[in-house]
Amino acid sequence: MKTETKEILSRYPAGERNMLIPVLQEFQETFGYLSRENMIAASEYLNVPVSKIYGVATFYNQFSFSPKGRNHILLCRGTACHVKGSLGVLERLEQLLGIKAGETTKDGQFSIEVVACIGACGLAPVVSINGEFHAKMTPDSLDRLVAQYKQGGK
Repeated sequence: MKTETKEILSRYPAGERNMLIPVLQEFQETFGYLSRENMIAASEYLNVPVSKIYGVATFYNQFSFSPKGRNHILLCRGTACHVKGSLGVLERLEQLLGIKAGETTKDGQFSIEVVACIGACGLAPVVSINGEFHAKMTPDSLDRLVAQYKQGGK
């Protein structure tokens, strides 16, 4: 077990099943995703079956099972964004990066996550990169935006 994993678990009372979500949140924040090893460690420490941990983690969107890219892209597919062309933006994004939604580029530079709603419907279609919102995206404006991030900008 990694030292960081042990340190995180040590901050919570052993066997306290109600600490599962805070432990998972701290793993997510520290490592960027929930690894199989960390879920097993949490299972043993909190006395919660791994299957239960997986069930909880898949229920909440905040948890990921694979590392995210240094530039994590959220693309909204909510109703307003859909009506204003987010599918075309998604298709261009996947083409530009050579990955599908839910994946990370081999170099770890970019990852794409599709979300049901970002909550910025008046700016549709919306893309968020590392928490920075980009409004009224089109495939062409996306080309320029991704190029900036590829060059280390933004």
